[in-house]
Amino acid sequence: MTAVLITGCSSGIGLETALAFARRGDRVHACVREPARAEELLRRARAEDLTLDVPRLDVTDDASVTAAVTAVTDRHGPVDVLVNNAGIDHTGPAETMPLDQARTLMETNFWGPLRMARAVLPRMRARGTGVIVNVSSLAGRTFAVPHGGFYAASKAALGALSEALYAEVRPFGVRVVCLEPGSFASAIQRGSAAGAAAGRPSGSGPYTEDHAWLARFLTHVAEGAADCAEAAQAVVAAADDAGTPLHTPVGKDAEAALRFLAGVSYEQWLPRFLEQAESLAGPRPAPPGAPAAE
Repeated sequence: MTAVLITGCSSGIGLETALAFARRGDRVHACVREPARAEELLRRARAEDLTLDVPRLDVTDDASVTAAVTAVTDRHGPVDVLVNNAGIDHTGPAETMPLDQARTLMETNFWGPLRMARAVLPRMRARGTGVIVNVSSLAGRTFAVPHGGFYAASKAALGALSEALYAEVRPFGVRVVCLEPGSFASAIQRGSAAGAAAGRPSGSGPYTEDHAWLARFLTHVAEGAADCAEAAQAVVAAADDAGTPLHTPVGKDAEAALRFLAGVSYEQWLPRFLEQAESLAGPRPAPPGAPAAE
């Protein structure tokens, strides 16, 4: 029986991943930041007669991480597989997005996985075995879209950390994988669209209409997102297969995007992206005060 600890299990990829491991009979610790939000996970587990543990864990809080991992290991033994899935998304212009939101992105998407890795690695190293699966994003491997720079930066940073960690812990028998999902019907995918709309700069600032345009585009993208159960199977496969590449795209759109971007510069990519976005969200608004087209 494999002991699996997964963060961010209240919905989306984390929820589906917890169920996928539990179906195999693994000992699953499906962590959530807010226990009240675990109702759907527990309901589905009961419906399938699955057994899993649901600890409270906030990846942005050192004490919470230490307490949760200590409680899990003291009661059930060391963690064999860590799945760093918890993540959030905020969109906004680099110039005006509130810095507290930007910092929250990094705390959750970058520092959170690092906290978790540090919490489980001592025992993994001592035992000479273990797997850390970092659930990143296609956004960390591709060019950043307008108003998506902070999210992309957090995921690119996680990818770079995964590379260094891979090389550092491999001699101890610990394996690291960085999965990069494309568009999946997760809370973070839906939230990126809703958040772009809800978090638009108020008033008539220089980026207000452009941010609203991005929200319309993200809404269309979310409508065509794939089933999170597919991503969950990729997580399980990565945990099992020692031959899984460090950087592994997940989803047909992610694989296609990376093939397309091979050898393409940002200057070549941006007009194509804008053309696609405008086909879904309408013409991109002109900046305030820009001269009218003749």
